Amino acid sequence: MNKRRSGILLHITSLPSPYGIGDFGPFAYKFIDFLTETKQCLWQILPLNPTSTAYGNSPYGSCSAFAGNHIMISPDILMEEGLLANSDVGNYKHLPDDRTDYANVTTWKEDILQKAFQNFQLQKDGKYEFQLFCEKNAHWLCDYTLFIALKEYFHGKVWSDWPAEIKHRKPEAMHEWRERLKDRTEKERFVQYIFFKQWYRLKEYCNKKNIQIIGDIPIYVTYDSADVWSHPELFKLDKNEQPAFVAGVPPDYFSKTGQRWGNPIYTWDFHRQTGFSWWIKRIEHNMELFDIVRLDHFRGFVAYWEIPAHEQTAINGSWVEAPAEDFFITIFKHFPDLPIIAEDLGTITPDVILVMQTFQFPGMKLLVFAFGDDVAKNPYVPHNYVKNCVVYTGTHDNNTIKGWFKNEANEETKRNLFKYLGREVSETNVCQALINLAMMSIADTVIIPMQDILGLGEEARMNLPATTKGNWAWRLLPEQLTPSVTNELKETTIIYGRG
Repeated sequence: MNKRRSGILLHITSLPSPYGIGDFGPFAYKFIDFLTETKQCLWQILPLNPTSTAYGNSPYGSCSAFAGNHIMISPDILMEEGLLANSDVGNYKHLPDDRTDYANVTTWKEDILQKAFQNFQLQKDGKYEFQLFCEKNAHWLCDYTLFIALKEYFHGKVWSDWPAEIKHRKPEAMHEWRERLKDRTEKERFVQYIFFKQWYRLKEYCNKKNIQIIGDIPIYVTYDSADVWSHPELFKLDKNEQPAFVAGVPPDYFSKTGQRWGNPIYTWDFHRQTGFSWWIKRIEHNMELFDIVRLDHFRGFVAYWEIPAHEQTAINGSWVEAPAEDFFITIFKHFPDLPIIAEDLGTITPDVILVMQTFQFPGMKLLVFAFGDDVAKNPYVPHNYVKNCVVYTGTHDNNTIKGWFKNEANEETKRNLFKYLGREVSETNVCQALINLAMMSIADTVIIPMQDILGLGEEARMNLPATTKGNWAWRLLPEQLTPSVTNELKETTIIYGRG
């Protein structure tokens, strides 16, 4: 973590492909080649877990902390491996190239994965490898596949509305439903097998090019998930197995009522009694997927805002301490060299800073936050950086730099930026100016969103927090990776010693 380097933030779904969504197919490999050509060392992505239209297609609202998102599976690789014929792929030409139409993409992908599964059943090859995958991942895969099959059988109902015997996981009912739905669970095992097989192949290519992947671990899970259904004891639920408390953040400058996220709160005392075994399995799983992990909402590992579930806003929540020291000591006993980036954005208190310093976790610095009030003391401005931090122009939750400059930065912010740069900039060149500021800084690591490298405006924003429509849909077009873009990024990376 202490090498001078840089990389790009671009989620898998934002990659080009002819199939309406980015996937693990040919262009993912071309993008890695682009990273190599421009001397990048890092590729940061968002969580790979399943998404749902019920949660606005957010990768942070998933039905599993372990499973992979089947809509990222590449049809090209399935055809290459003989699991699909060209005729199986059908009509995908109606899917747009520049945005992800999640509803139509999901329906189409599920159809072709059904065909791939049927073809796999007829093949003799691959069965042993498939069986090994199922055995290795049984600790989450068995419950997840049954959860998905039951959700489908009960027409999408929340698990707490299922019949009591399966809701409470009675042994007889579990056995009965596994038998009844064994064909559906077997298909879901196959889908997960294919997902991870394709991902590990892509990661191996990435690592051979000396590029590391930064993955993202959301702190919380969704209530209607395989994790909560299969391990209710890990969460603060009431006698009816409904959330007793939910997560969020308190009122602040941005929201008078705070944010009520609705995720169930962990029973940290129980986690500690079990030696944090669920978390150890989760981190072990993620460290096989990624080279470095970013812990989302890091402050929640130190103290979290707990809201009574009946409250409609976050106002009447309270801070509750989490066993941060015990947790991270235990984690590092199992993973001594675990590379962690702490997402420490927002209001960070001294107790959070102490934990970060104790374990030497690098925090995040965003240039879009740097030029407001009191620039001299602003922690996000480059002259206040330390080496052990990760600098971003912005993240997936922010506007693009061009969009920020045009629509969000007020006149005072722009004047502060101009003074800091020593010159005025415009929408045309503000992106390169801030990229240069990040790259020339003392920080060991710099990550630039692909949209800022391309100088794109607000239309390319990935996510607008607290909204549920139109997010996570932006996609890169192949023709945007021009020779001039490649050369400028390469030269910037080399001149600032990050190649």
